[in-house]
Amino acid sequence: MIYLKLFISYLKIGFFGFGGGYAMLSLIQNEIVVQNQWMTNAEFADIVAISQMTPGPIAINSATYVGYTVAGFWGSVVATVSVCLPALTLMILITRFFLKLRNNRFMKGAIAGMKPVVVGMIGAAVLLLLFPSDGGGFKDAWSWILFGIALIASHKKVNPILLIVLSAVAGIAIYYLPTVI
Repeated sequence: MIYLKLFISYLKIGFFGFGGGYAMLSLIQNEIVVQNQWMTNAEFADIVAISQMTPGPIAINSATYVGYTVAGFWGSVVATVSVCLPALTLMILITRFFLKLRNNRFMKGAIAGMKPVVVGMIGAAVLLLLFPSDGGGFKDAWSWILFGIALIASHKKVNPILLIVLSAVAGIAIYYLPTVI
């Protein structure tokens, strides 16, 4: 039964998640945290962070992680395949006709209409991560300080891998070491 729930949840995410992983975050959060209650908002924020650090699309990485957390190895396989299935199917169907349709005014209109929706979905994902309903997210001043430093550093073109490593070190120093010592 859990495999079927995972399959249907991630199939919905795959079908209705236009605009890439960040645009899908609010959809993923709704399915995982709100609808099925497989995780809390804090755990979901951790999944987003881990999915950003690992290679590959965030939606596929989060599907693999959630599937594994909820139902083990086969759960990760089911969730990953089901989130990829709609895009794969559509690409196989559309590839044949793409060159004929790319200058079609209806196609251009549909794509132009999706752009503001994608921006809105990314904005919704940002708001969900900043101000989740269960009080997780940016809990204290340190979180905001680290966010500000990372934002300024990325604007100044600091190497993203260096930013990830330094952020991890800072997070361990601020949040983990005081609990151990």
